[in-house]
Amino acid sequence: MPAFACNRQTRMKTKIAMLMAAASCGWFTAVNSTSAQTWTQTSAPNDLWASIASSADGTTLVAITMVNKIYVSTNSGTAWTQTSAPTNIWQSVALSADGTKLIAAAYDCPIFTSSDSGITWATNSMPATNWYSVTCSADGTRLVANNGSSIYMSTNSGATWFSNNVPSKYGTRFPILMAANGTKLFAYSSYDGVIYSTTDWGITWVTNNTPFSGWSIFASSANGTKLVAIALGSPPYGAIYTSTNSGASWHLDNAMAKSWNSIVSSADGTRLVANNGSSIYMSTNSGATWISNGVPKTGEGMNLIATSADGNKLVLVADKGGGIWTCQLTLSPQLNLTPTGDNFVLSWVVPSTNFVLQHSSNLGSWTDVTNKPALNLTNLQNEVMLSPKGSSGFYRLKTP
Repeated sequence: MPAFACNRQTRMKTKIAMLMAAASCGWFTAVNSTSAQTWTQTSAPNDLWASIASSADGTTLVAITMVNKIYVSTNSGTAWTQTSAPTNIWQSVALSADGTKLIAAAYDCPIFTSSDSGITWATNSMPATNWYSVTCSADGTRLVANNGSSIYMSTNSGATWFSNNVPSKYGTRFPILMAANGTKLFAYSSYDGVIYSTTDWGITWVTNNTPFSGWSIFASSANGTKLVAIALGSPPYGAIYTSTNSGASWHLDNAMAKSWNSIVSSADGTRLVANNGSSIYMSTNSGATWISNGVPKTGEGMNLIATSADGNKLVLVADKGGGIWTCQLTLSPQLNLTPTGDNFVLSWVVPSTNFVLQHSSNLGSWTDVTNKPALNLTNLQNEVMLSPKGSSGFYRLKTP
């Protein structure tokens, strides 16, 4: 497997993602060569970071410290601003796909929300308790907060909340996963050590067919179909399992069993990144194979990790009061062609690098497609409707 290129300073002038014959639905791919990854330390201060999150394109980042502070960057980490969030012992933060809506949780206080990328903050009637984790849908309207024994939900960006009387055994200090559309949830139960899921916004919960009890961290694709989880039990401790059917069945991956600190997934579930504090392992085929790529020379171990929707922009937080580092990979997005009636929908995961959709009738000359892509918030894909009736053509994504 080739290494990954992630030099933020140097980008390929021309990068073709995929060429596709729209009329016949045939396609071929141009594969880019890659080289060793490069990490860049951002201007974020050294601090005791508790949580970090990224917008879909990786432009907006939000990071919280265990000692009172919430920072936001709107330029992929080049510059950071401490927000006006009040002094709290922050524990968890989540961010909408466009980077405008934030939700933050702390010890012994209500839930805090922001609708302007952290410029202003609001609270509501949520009880002041020890909140361990928060998460949100892609549009930021559906929120979930977890205090270890109860799960609270909001359908209006935190204006009002309700508890759906979830049994206490579903309570956990681990984060709750949410599909991009906000209807499908996954929760690890510290009561019986298994993963529960709901597809109706928490009205009913079912247990997944996990191979054995004891899980630590896990991640999900945007549609909640592909899951990846880290086993705590034995055998083997620290093994990585993946599922392609929302947890109905699981597969033991070939990744080495380690004491993983965090794991993330791209929106389509094909790119996975796991971190154990001293090394980073990546998979570009949904966990079928893994490759170690090391970590930046931070002087400390790495603890937290976040990624853009395409899995190409990575953010790492150094442990023990360290800084925040970023890496831009140059893996190409994949174009997908889906028939719908007499038309086709051309789609690709929201990219962290600027791409222009182009069309050609003969593969000789290319023109930019003027149709503006629509963002599908259920899977974090850009979509363009095509009407290829009676004609044939080719499409590609290209860097300007």
